Amino acid sequence: MSNIPRIAVTPGEPAGIGPDIAIQIAQQAHLAELVVIADPELLEARAKQLNLPIAIKIFDPSQPAQPSTAGKLIVDPVSLPTHIEPGKANPQASGYVLNTLDRAIHLCREKQLSALVTGPINKHLINQYLQQCPGESAHTDDTFFSGHTEYLAQQTHTPKVVMMLAANPPSKQIKSLLTRPLRVALVTTHLPLKAVANAINYDNVKQTITILQHDLIHHFGISSPNILVCGLNPHAGENGDLGDEELTIIEPCLAELRAKGMRLSQALPADTLFTEKYLSGADAVVAMYHDQGLPVLKSHGFGRAVNITLGLPFIRTSVDHGTAFDLAGTGQASCGSLLAAIDMAIDLCQSL
Repeated sequence: MSNIPRIAVTPGEPAGIGPDIAIQIAQQAHLAELVVIADPELLEARAKQLNLPIAIKIFDPSQPAQPSTAGKLIVDPVSLPTHIEPGKANPQASGYVLNTLDRAIHLCREKQLSALVTGPINKHLINQYLQQCPGESAHTDDTFFSGHTEYLAQQTHTPKVVMMLAANPPSKQIKSLLTRPLRVALVTTHLPLKAVANAINYDNVKQTITILQHDLIHHFGISSPNILVCGLNPHAGENGDLGDEELTIIEPCLAELRAKGMRLSQALPADTLFTEKYLSGADAVVAMYHDQGLPVLKSHGFGRAVNITLGLPFIRTSVDHGTAFDLAGTGQASCGSLLAAIDMAIDLCQSL
């Protein structure tokens, strides 16, 4: 493979805005060769609806990689076996969504592509499909799909991955408390809130922080990361009065990792951690669960934030938004988060 990275883009849910934003990004040049894994007929139909010019070329991995040029879209074709109308959910398209992911995973693992950038999916539709077709799908070990992050870990046989979202500060014209990149990694991901406490155990916390430390050093070029850690309970447990996970699990784990040279805070109350006092010197934050850390990050960087999966055998980034069925085919969808995810993937490829 040449020094120009080849990056897979899976648009995700075909009735949502994924095809729209894939076509939008093709209207400009990129420093990498973008390979959209999708049905060419779907992309051509959506481009016509959006009144955007597009010239599709079928992906040929035997040819040297070239930077993507405006108006051209390289496609690795995956057939969509059912009719799709923008904005109208169809669970029968979910097999296609999973096929595009499987194809991307295969190409990345075979080193034909350098990284994977994923568009928005609808987990509920995928689960409807899996429930309607038990035993017919080779995609999952069971009949439940909890998200991209977990699926990629399962399909690559990776025992532990870490979901991290990152947002850069906005332009100077936008007032914000965010003055440096904000990165939030999660110990647990897509779990019901009632299941979170049982998932906060010593090994899970330790593995999450260890993977985060490794990738901050080796992918983000931060030689000695300063990492803040949220407690699980309100006020970080109030010395055990509001829960003892900080005392029995989180703090002992942090002490072990500090002894190995890691720069880690104590378990801090999440309601005060996300303030300038702490964030001004932080390289990343570890949150114990999804909605503890991500609402803060998205409030500062929605539309610019990037979802990154750490620990996989290849680079994966993603948009920070959903399928937005109401905007599909209207021309009103923004491709800002997809562009940010592509730019992040290119930067991470160049760090290897």
